Amino acid sequence: MPVASGRIEMKRILIVEDDMVSRKFLMKFLSQYGDCDLVVDGLEAIDAYLLALKDGLPYDLICLDVMMPKIDGMQVLKTIRDLERQKGIPENEKSKIIMTTVLGETQIVQSAFDYGCNAYASKPIDMPKMTEVLGKIGFIEELV
Repeated sequence: MPVASGRIEMKRILIVEDDMVSRKFLMKFLSQYGDCDLVVDGLEAIDAYLLALKDGLPYDLICLDVMMPKIDGMQVLKTIRDLERQKGIPENEKSKIIMTTVLGETQIVQSAFDYGCNAYASKPIDMPKMTEVLGKIGFIEELV
């Protein structure tokens, strides 16, 4: 974790979720790991991502719902990865992206990984599993 002037810098997290219950749950759970921003659809997600890049404060983690209004999570994932490529962001500085959904369809999961997601979490979100996923993708230190 980067240290700025003797203090630990908080990680930045974007939660993209159109369901209020899931949004509140993720916010409560993930706020222990960083500062969370919340958006409710794909358009807002892309806007928030672009603003964070412009401000030089990119998101460390993005939790992205697959099924959302306006632009679905798969299109948002593809757009973010395309923007990272265009801007020449090194692999180790790219946002970690976890797709969340009630859908467990193999084709959707495979497509998400093909587009560059780091992990996939089924809803309802299970805290121990989510903690394990955050460790596996290197967002938090894995507990031994």
